[in-house]
Amino acid sequence: MAWIYLVVAGVFEIGWPLGLKLGWTEQGVRPLPLIMSIACMVISGGLLLVAQRTLPMGTAYAVWTGIGAVGTFIVGLLFFSEPATAARFVCVGLIAAGIVGLKVFGHAPTE
Repeated sequence: MAWIYLVVAGVFEIGWPLGLKLGWTEQGVRPLPLIMSIACMVISGGLLLVAQRTLPMGTAYAVWTGIGAVGTFIVGLLFFSEPATAARFVCVGLIAAGIVGLKVFGHAPTE
């Protein structure tokens, strides 16, 4: 169950930079996206807190930020015309590989 909380926390981690991006424009401050951003921060942090009760802190934090980073990268590509270079995809792929690796190899060794 902790992994489910962690993945959902990671998804909400994508919401707060999106809210910041949409909330501060050349036309000025837009309160609704900024409020959404704050709500995502609170939900994301709360779910991380719950997940860390049973998952190792370093694993939980790395996965949480990794999901946020990869998800925000994808949102940037799809909605903000951010560069889609091969080098950027390789780097994001390394982050995703690290997330999977922490899940696969994150258990304590048995003796």
